[in-house]
Amino acid sequence: MTYPAFFDKVQPIALQDPLSNFLGAFEEGKLEITYLECVKLAGHSCPTVAGAYLMALHGLQALYGDTLPQRGEIHVSMRDGETDGVTGVICNVISFIAGANGASGFKGLNGKMSRANLVSYNVAMEGEVKLTRKDTNQSVTLSYDSSMIPADPMMQPLMGKAMQGMASDEEKKEFGRLWQARVEKILLSTEQWDRMITIIKG
Repeated sequence: MTYPAFFDKVQPIALQDPLSNFLGAFEEGKLEITYLECVKLAGHSCPTVAGAYLMALHGLQALYGDTLPQRGEIHVSMRDGETDGVTGVICNVISFIAGANGASGFKGLNGKMSRANLVSYNVAMEGEVKLTRKDTNQSVTLSYDSSMIPADPMMQPLMGKAMQGMASDEEKKEFGRLWQARVEKILLSTEQWDRMITIIKG
């Protein structure tokens, strides 16, 4: 499997998963989720997927500090509706990381470690996404803006040619390279993260 090398340079998200621990999937339930895994989930790498990953990374750090976030013990709330814009894409990535599902999620064992009913949409908030700890009810609200990382000016005309079936193989590859170059800058420009990610503690 070949993919952009920068995927492996993105900071992984470390978690502790009580369900995985109980069922012996990961020793002590300790695991890491990587950007590559989120790309596989979404089926693509783009600024939206990158932003969802960064919101999860920073939101969990704000909620748990120096302790490992407890996967499956976090409620994910979205400001917008499930089918609005890229809300579904963002929520899919964040809920995957957080171990949260909707009504169809795992129902738990003897009333514990349930993953169901941990995702909500159309929730009034100041930001785009809210993460809430089930144990303490503490929450953080997050927003994402990558406009300070502009796209290469050649991307738009190359995309237009590709969508119209007029681009050569070389032009298609160049479009993909430029597209991923912007995603790389978003994910690896750590000095810009404070501008890209807004966090409000609740």
